[in-house]
Amino acid sequence: MAGQPHDHHHAHHHGHDHDHDHVTGDLADPRYRRVLWWALLINATLFIVELAGSVGSGSVSLLADAIDFAGDALNYGLSLMALTMALVWRSRVAWLKGATMLVWGLAVLARAGWIAWVGTLPRAETMGAVAVLALAANLGVAFLLYAYRDGDANMRSVWLCTRNDAIGNVAVMLAAAGVFTTATAWPDLAVAAGMAILAISAGLEVLQRARRELRRPAHLTNGR
Repeated sequence: MAGQPHDHHHAHHHGHDHDHDHVTGDLADPRYRRVLWWALLINATLFIVELAGSVGSGSVSLLADAIDFAGDALNYGLSLMALTMALVWRSRVAWLKGATMLVWGLAVLARAGWIAWVGTLPRAETMGAVAVLALAANLGVAFLLYAYRDGDANMRSVWLCTRNDAIGNVAVMLAAAGVFTTATAWPDLAVAAGMAILAISAGLEVLQRARRELRRPAHLTNGR
């Protein structure tokens, strides 16, 4: 895999406007591949932790953040797989990822609406504790990826993705503080709605790009 000629990967990269699949021939660097594996494992673990935290605390913003971690783990997995994938399959997987983001975003909005209607108050302490843990883990991933932040467009997008996650964690911490000080669920719901809208818009963008790629002639899409 790593021994394939570099120009083959660059044919993939230059003939293809993308930033949703985070890979070029640079993945042949075993250190970068190892970093991506760590990033994938950390994000998958945090998805489970935040999902449990969301159920335990009743927080919708934690649920939104958990979904974000799941999306990232999927991204890192795709990055690792993309070397062996024909472009047409990468575009199909990207389409599926876009659709998933869209559905999850709508689900979070629906959940926020339901909580607003029922009027349950999330546990601010649990929210804050889980958000701090998530932020620490995200900063760890950012530290691992820091050396690659000025790489090609794909490496840069992985780095930006992680940086944006840290911003999401801080937003959940602020929501927890808001819930604690106001004794209402609104700060949690507002942050969750914001994150859901971002997921929906990102999902639509990925869907559009993937659809454009899938409409290209077969000889282009197969990376020939």
